[in-house]
Amino acid sequence: MINRIRDIRREKGFTLADVGARCTPPTTAQTIGRLETGMRNLSLTWMNRIAAALDVVPELLVRGQDAPVPELIARFADNGAEALPAPRDALLPTTLGGSGTLVAMAVEVGAGDYRAGDQVWLRQHGAEDFARLLNRDVLAPRSGGRFAFGRLIDRHENRVALLPPGAGQRQVVIDNPAWLAAAEMLVRRL
Repeated sequence: MINRIRDIRREKGFTLADVGARCTPPTTAQTIGRLETGMRNLSLTWMNRIAAALDVVPELLVRGQDAPVPELIARFADNGAEALPAPRDALLPTTLGGSGTLVAMAVEVGAGDYRAGDQVWLRQHGAEDFARLLNRDVLAPRSGGRFAFGRLIDRHENRVALLPPGAGQRQVVIDNPAWLAAAEMLVRRL
């Protein structure tokens, strides 16, 4: 088994101390470091604590020896592309955690900033979060198994208004959607 704690921690931008502080009960950066490097045994209890601190499911913290995983080998910074000190696992959108279910939408016809062939990854939110989603692109369920996608431009009580991408589109008003899914990541083939 290969320990992926360090890769996930770095992808999320956390330090060892951040993860230790987010554990329940809190622990030290040194302990997290020992668990990452295998100097300390990664028990199920530790997996659950660290997974909760990283906001991922515990199964993502380890992987089999033979499982192929895309690697993050470079970064683009002020001076252009540069090698990382050491390659690390590239995390797929499904492993990034966060509250709410992650869903995806395929773009078949380009409109606005979206091109045919794009995949939009979105995270579902309940009605209590709708106000925070204003001016974000969202997917909303409609009656009859249909959906609407666009910029959330208005919210009043249980009604939301979306402006679909592209020039000349008219707003779509939806009464009492069960959820809204906010766009978090765009995957585009080059």
